[in-house]
Amino acid sequence: MTTSLTINAGQYSEKGNKPQNEDSCGIMVPEEPTLTTKGVAMIIADGVSSAEGGREAAESCVRGFLNDYFSTPESWTVKSSGQRILGALNHWLYSQNQRAGATAQNLLTTMSTVVIKSTTAHLFHVGDSRIYHMSKQGDLECMTRDHQTWASNEKAFLNRAMGADTLVEIDYRNIPLEAGDLFLLTTDGVHEHLSHKELTAILREMREQPERAAKQLVRRALENGSDDNATCQVIVIEHLPLQNEEEFFQHLTDLPFPPHLEPGMVLDGYKILRELHASNRSQLYLAVDGDSDKMVAIKTPSVNFEDDAEYIDGFLHEEWVGRRINNNHVLKVLEPRQQRRFLYHITEYIEGQTLRTWIDDHPECTLSEVRNIIEQVAQGLRGFHRLEMLHQDLKPENLMIDEHDTVKIVDFGSTRIAGIQEISAPIERGKLLGTFDYAAPEYFLEQPASNRSDIFSLGVITYEMLTGGHLPYGKPLSKNILKHVAYIPAKTHNPSLPEWVDGALKKATHLKPERRYQLLSEFIHDLQKPNHELVNKEFQPLMERNPVAFWKVLAITSIVINLILLLR
Repeated sequence: MTTSLTINAGQYSEKGNKPQNEDSCGIMVPEEPTLTTKGVAMIIADGVSSAEGGREAAESCVRGFLNDYFSTPESWTVKSSGQRILGALNHWLYSQNQRAGATAQNLLTTMSTVVIKSTTAHLFHVGDSRIYHMSKQGDLECMTRDHQTWASNEKAFLNRAMGADTLVEIDYRNIPLEAGDLFLLTTDGVHEHLSHKELTAILREMREQPERAAKQLVRRALENGSDDNATCQVIVIEHLPLQNEEEFFQHLTDLPFPPHLEPGMVLDGYKILRELHASNRSQLYLAVDGDSDKMVAIKTPSVNFEDDAEYIDGFLHEEWVGRRINNNHVLKVLEPRQQRRFLYHITEYIEGQTLRTWIDDHPECTLSEVRNIIEQVAQGLRGFHRLEMLHQDLKPENLMIDEHDTVKIVDFGSTRIAGIQEISAPIERGKLLGTFDYAAPEYFLEQPASNRSDIFSLGVITYEMLTGGHLPYGKPLSKNILKHVAYIPAKTHNPSLPEWVDGALKKATHLKPERRYQLLSEFIHDLQKPNHELVNKEFQPLMERNPVAFWKVLAITSIVINLILLLR
């Protein structure tokens, strides 16, 4: 069985009776591994004929999308990548129109795009070009709706186009695929002059010859009286990247597990000095590069999981994550100096201690010290979140403080990668591993995780540091106790803590994700400067809560007392 996506595609375009062809289209099929991580992209665009720059707009849209989509991070979802690129292209077209004059709209185009990644098709659409889907059984369905406003029974105008406004609403949907599925992308010069019956008949007859089918559709539309540019693309899914468990495991075990490493042994040019840490899941060794004499750390998988496909996949993705994040507060994963003979990965060596050790050594740390550490952790987490990754296992044991007091996030074994989650596999990816002491409630409730889940973990760590080792709900959370716990104010354990800091901790660790901070920067800001909206007003003095009301009450009370004294 094939392990790669394969398609058979064809496209054709004619200017028809128009003086020039203002349509544009393109298909890009990258090589592996990009084919797996990003998929195949096809796009069709119809430059608005009433705009002088319709042709340029259509070509810019097609060229820009195909070039930029494959340059976006592999960790991004197709939806994020597509919407960001199309939003940027729309902004560029609009800005060019604005430069040409306040009322000029020269660069306008429709756009329809299909990205096929793994076993899913992702559709993006603006305007009145169309995307059709034909199942293996031969049923043809239009997957888009025309963005038109009808001025009369015979005349329609576009109400949405790329370049028409500073922001554009992009229709998006995704559909699961089967081998044999077909996609048809057309401009209005084709679909307005061919009935659904004609489209279906031609595609059924020529589905094994997409290029011939595309040419036949265009020519038939012109024969039927189309006076517009006519363009279409036909794409047939020949094979989907489906693997059974045996094939998947065979791919993962291309490299064998290394033996237990002893001091003095040399592994692919790295001399082992000593073991730094060992657990039931992995070993970490201090080593020296034989060429540069540079100290590095080597992480090896535990032989306990030698036949566990899910574990090996996670170990490989830990290296994948580390190679793609370039952040001073995230452990750097290094390129091997030579071809590896075993499964392991190399990281920078951090000479220091874990945050857990630091907390044990500083049981009464100051608010200033905590802020400094947590702000650095937040900077590291941003490196994950900007790439649509969730660390998912943030805890003091996975935070290192080096000799220069720089904090770094380590251990990416539980990291959830949005873009990788879209790739079909016979195992569950992005699953929470290790301790659950700092995990957000949504993990126990099997609800979707988000960046707010990492913020919850960061909030728990902050609470623990400021309260001498306590947790915000008294004990680690679990599904069974979620309905029976309540936030314990940090001031209960640390009376000197400002109430507004306690408010920030309560919001960061709220049991409901929608009630937490949306951004890391918001949490960090509220740890540094008072946010009076977070202060528990129930216990706040009336003078602080409502000064006007305080003076009114005081004045009325004074008058009442004076009247009582006079009546005596």
